[in-house]
Amino acid sequence: MRKKTFAAAALLAAATMTLSACGSGDDSAAPATVVAEETSKKPSTVLDQPFDKPDLVLTDTHGKKYDLRKETAGRPTLLYFGYTHCPDVCPLTMNNLAVAKKALPKAEQDKLRVVFVTTDPGRDTPAELGKWLNGIDPQFIGLTGDFATIQAGARSVGITIEPTRKDKNGKLVSVHGTQVVAFSPKNDSGYVVYDEDAGVADYTKDLPKLVEGQNP
Repeated sequence: MRKKTFAAAALLAAATMTLSACGSGDDSAAPATVVAEETSKKPSTVLDQPFDKPDLVLTDTHGKKYDLRKETAGRPTLLYFGYTHCPDVCPLTMNNLAVAKKALPKAEQDKLRVVFVTTDPGRDTPAELGKWLNGIDPQFIGLTGDFATIQAGARSVGITIEPTRKDKNGKLVSVHGTQVVAFSPKNDSGYVVYDEDAGVADYTKDLPKLVEGQNP
């Protein structure tokens, strides 16, 4: 589904920022607050009031504890919430990031952290996440854990996610916001948000600045 919604945290951070959801096409599962779609074609928003990095301690693809704030402190970080069984937006977004990342010099690639947090922890085990991400970029970090913890972390950066459920056809789907949040290496604040319309060209153009903590 492709409804534009505002989450409460996003309203506090940027009145023009919208949230999307990917899922089965069954609108009955869409988040409740629906607003008019943003008319601007710009795929990114620089926030006047940056987000704090979520205080998340989850499990990585090696089955080890991963403290998001501690492990990514002082590093440019791109954070995305999605799931490996997603049929469209999730693999497209991650592949776009992987292609854009490869355009960076090697040293800058090594600085960058791209973190994929599952919204479907019941199916996305560490092994499943690792297999899926290795096919995109082995340096990408995959995290899973308790759904309530993940949901709270997503909400703290204005992203709505809902528990995995069956759609009207009996297929398991996860409804979630599709934004990528960029965190500055200078202060670990999330200061730029990309919507699902951001493509390889957008990320390729912006990543050199994001790595340095500059506005794109």
